[in-house]
Order: sequence, then C-alpha cells, then structure tokens
Amino acid sequence: MEENNLQCSSVVDGNFEEVPRETAIQFKPPLYRQRYQFVKNLVDQHEPKKVADLGCGDTSLLRLLKVNPCIELLVGVDINEDKLRWRGDSLAPFMGDFLKPRDLNLTIILYHGSVVERDSRLLGFDLITCIELIEHLDSGDLARFPEVVFGYLSPSMIVISTPNSEFNPLFPSVTLRDSDHKFEWTRMEFQTWALYVANRYDYSVEFTGVGEPPAGAENVGYCTQIGIFQKNGGKATEACVSEQHDQHVYKARQGLTMLPRLVLIFHPQAVLLPHLPKMLRLQVFTTSYPSLQQERFFKLVLVNEVSQQVESLRVSHLPRRKEQDGERGDEPKDIGGSKAPVPCFGPVFTEVEKAKIENSPKPFCVGDKFFVPLQRLLAYPRLNRLCANEEMMRSVIADSIPLSSDGSAVVTDLYNYFDEQFGF
Repeated sequence: MEENNLQCSSVVDGNFEEVPRETAIQFKPPLYRQRYQFVKNLVDQHEPKKVADLGCGDTSLLRLLKVNPCIELLVGVDINEDKLRWRGDSLAPFMGDFLKPRDLNLTIILYHGSVVERDSRLLGFDLITCIELIEHLDSGDLARFPEVVFGYLSPSMIVISTPNSEFNPLFPSVTLRDSDHKFEWTRMEFQTWALYVANRYDYSVEFTGVGEPPAGAENVGYCTQIGIFQKNGGKATEACVSEQHDQHVYKARQGLTMLPRLVLIFHPQAVLLPHLPKMLRLQVFTTSYPSLQQERFFKLVLVNEVSQQVESLRVSHLPRRKEQDGERGDEPKDIGGSKAPVPCFGPVFTEVEKAKIENSPKPFCVGDKFFVPLQRLLAYPRLNRLCANEEMMRSVIADSIPLSSDGSAVVTDLYNYFDEQFGF
C-alpha cells in the first residue's frame, strides 16, 4: 500500500499536486526511494534468504530486492489485485538473467489477500517488510495486525515504516498525507505501540527513519519513522514452523511465468517444452530464476567458461607457435611460457592467482592439436569458483567438449579458419 511514486510538486512522494513547487519540501533522492534503499541496505547487512513484503503495491521494492544474491524466496502480498496483475510480469527474469545465472535459486511469488489474514505459506521467513502500510489499516485491522504478523508469522525480523505526523506542519495545508490514511502517528505514539507489540511477542525494537528535516526543524525528526523488530533468540525453529497447520487464505494471482518463454527462445528444444502445459495450469503467480544450482544452467555456464578460456589460451599462443613452424613434429611441445597470460580485455589476476596459474600444468601441442590440462583450467579463479575439482569438471563437460584419451585435458585444433582472417 505504498504511496504513488510520482514526480510533481509533491511535498512527499507526489500526492499533493496542488502545492506550489516553490513551497514544497524536496527530498533527494525521493522519499519512497530512501525507504526502499533503507530496506535494501538492511538486506545487504543481514542477508536473509526468505523475504516477504506486505502491502507490496506496484512491487517496486520487490524489483529492487530481487537482484540481491542472498535471497532465495521473495514474496509480495497486497489487497489490490489489479496492481498485482499489472506489475507481476515485471518481476520475471530478463534475457540477461539466462546469460549470467545467479549463484542461488530465486523464486518470486505474488499473493492477493489481506495482511491481517493468516496464511501458513508465509511462515518461517527471515524478514517481513511493511513499508507505509499500517496507516492504511482501520482500527479493527490494526488490532489484528500484530497477532498475525508478530504472533503467527513470527519472522526473524520485521521492518515497519509509517509517516511521522510531527513532520506534517512543515508541509503547506497538510493534515494527512494520503486520502486513504486512517491515521498518522507522532514519534511517541508509534514508539509506544511498537514497544508494546515487541514486548508482547518477544521482539526487540530500535527506531530510526528516512527523510531528513530542513535546517532549523531538526526537532520534528524524520519524515518517515521506521521500527526494526528482531525476534529475541533468533529465527523460529523449523519444528515450530512445522507444527503450524496448513492454512492457505491468500488468493493466488493466476498467470503464466515468463520463464518457459525465455528459455524456449534460448533453447528451441529445451527440456521445459514438455512441461509447458503444466506451467499453463499453475494457480500461483511464480517466477523462477535460472541459477547455478540448476544442472542445465550450471552445465551451460561451465562449458561456456571452459570454451572461452581454452580459446583465449589458444589464441595467445598462436604467434609463439608460428615462430616454431620450422620445428613442428609429433613430440609434445610445451608452449605454456613462464608467465600466466593476461588477455587484453580479460580479468586482472592478483599475485597469488598468477602464481597458482604459473605453477599449474601448461598447455602443449601434439601436431596441430592443442591440449589444455584440466588442472590448468582449474587454476583460473572463475573456473575454480565453479568447479571444486578435476573430476567434477570432467563429468560435466565430457559430452560437450572434446577431451584427451585419458580425460585429463581439453583438446582442440591449434588452427582454425578465422586465424587467417586475423593474420595468424
């Protein structure tokens, strides 16, 4: 239930178009962005795996958080089904996400429903955010809100932001900042409520905010006040979560994830094709991102990295090989050199990484065949990060890249058609 993110003569986030621009307080960055960035910084600090945004509105916060590598499950809940339907597809992976998959799986789900309804699918989360939400709740829903979010869902951390009404006199002709707000609290009112809730449900809470007041008005505090609640004793145990009965009250947004469509663009004969009818019958709007935890994408990335590294080594040794043309024979020739080659536009290695590469088995030639030992490839940081050992690399690339008879090296032609085009 986020405020409209409009750029006009607004005093807060674009909701007071009648206010003359010269009298309006301008926040840089805009206040809504400061709130989202606050949450983003908190996620960077605590690295939660499961995050839910209650009152996710147009999903702007979800779109900001989905790039965080630590998050594996990202859920949005909102009462406005039209917004979910309109903005949902913007959460689907782009083409670049398939070219460079994430390290960890990521699933994004949108649910349609009220934040004061219990739904067991939101149990066991590390972080739940409620950004500019509680002021939209009537007295009955506000009373139920702590019971559901703190008592039933009981995540490790909860972030709640709400307007600070003490800031409002700095705005021309403002009583409430949005026509849908049921109330706006002073700092004392918010802190009294927050401390009561924290004490009742065994949380600690600290207070901060975003939106600095102008010079001379520091006594009013931040424009947006924020409470950060942390569960005493850490995360709820899996046993506690499993004891809860399944209770699914949220209505799932129906729609087809974009994942199959994008994968089919990349791989016309991809393995997802037989499962397309199943995807069409999905009741929950869900987008799954490609990751290195998925075998098909891990293999795709590893084969691509190995191929690029082998080609880089082959090209870097062609001039040296040309000088040896008069010495060609059937005996293996060590052409690795004493130093690790650094491609002109490739990565820059640290001294430790250079030493590791230099001490690894060097590429060699037999006739017009070029051999790169797997141990050499594993010495390069990017490949070492992907593969733990030689056996793992061999098992993944064996059916995609030619290997030597004993499987210890990648084999490729020393020369190809394009070498002559580039003067080799």
